[in-house]
Amino acid sequence: MSTLLRRLIAGINLLLRIVVITWTTLAIYYSNLPWPALRLGLAVVFAAFAVWAFWLSRQRRMPAVAFALVVGVIAWWFTITPSNDRNWRPEVAVMPQAFIEGDRVRLTGVRNFDYRSRDDFTVHYEEREIDLSHLVGLDFYVSYFMVGLVAHTFVSFTFDNASPLSISIETRPEVGRGFEPIASMFKQFELIYVVGEERDLVGVRAIYRREAVYLYRLNTSPEDARRLLMIYLTRINELAERPEFYNLFTNSCTVNIVRYANAVGRKGRFDIRHLFNGLIDSYLYHSGRVDTTEPFDELRRLSLINEAAQAADGAPEPDFSRRIRASLPTVAR
Repeated sequence: MSTLLRRLIAGINLLLRIVVITWTTLAIYYSNLPWPALRLGLAVVFAAFAVWAFWLSRQRRMPAVAFALVVGVIAWWFTITPSNDRNWRPEVAVMPQAFIEGDRVRLTGVRNFDYRSRDDFTVHYEEREIDLSHLVGLDFYVSYFMVGLVAHTFVSFTFDNASPLSISIETRPEVGRGFEPIASMFKQFELIYVVGEERDLVGVRAIYRREAVYLYRLNTSPEDARRLLMIYLTRINELAERPEFYNLFTNSCTVNIVRYANAVGRKGRFDIRHLFNGLIDSYLYHSGRVDTTEPFDELRRLSLINEAAQAADGAPEPDFSRRIRASLPTVAR
């Protein structure tokens, strides 16, 4: 038993050192130093020194020196702060805001671009007023930029007197950059809640980016949908005042959607499909949050809206939103 315990401790120690070296190397590479060559060079030098200090050097104080460098990088890491003032890509250039007066909400920075291709579009941000008393439901989108366990998720709030309002929790990349999963864990992207019309937020993914987009109607009650929207609006205003960094595991689309669902009364434990969100529709089905009268595979087939979106390309709101829902199963709110 003592031999097994020593081996277990040695294994944990080895894993800890590998994790520390990997994280610190990436933190240096993705730091706020302005020169990529310098960041790469410092990252390589640190990694080489750490390997030498932990495993090759015969000097007992070398591991302590390596750990001191790690502490210094962590301290440096905490000095890196988010900003709302960068050269943003036009799709995320305008931070939305919400002005709430009772049931009436005036939203600014609502995206409603006209697309000719994924990279050729007319920029158009507008204001929109909504009435919370007319909010009747919540719909859930899963959009796959590639086949696999990871997808992008976002929601649309539906009204009985107006077109749906989509809100998508995304990274805020600068001009010349796209989404980078590893970089997103190292303070490389700010967070934005993109507010827009479905003909934009859904259309660009389903039509021009050629992502596989699934739309699920949730059985959320109107009251819970209103409470959820108020959480979103509060967060939108907070980000306009105090920017935050996006993080793939702690401050991303599905993680925040689940967090806000918990705040309005979701009952259920953490599920691995919250992280591997390409499977989130399976979670919604088996937890009873969508229509379950059909087998899951059939519901999923019916929920793929790409053909309907392509057929509705160019249609104004609310016609676009109505047409992409035409063949979806109904659900009791």
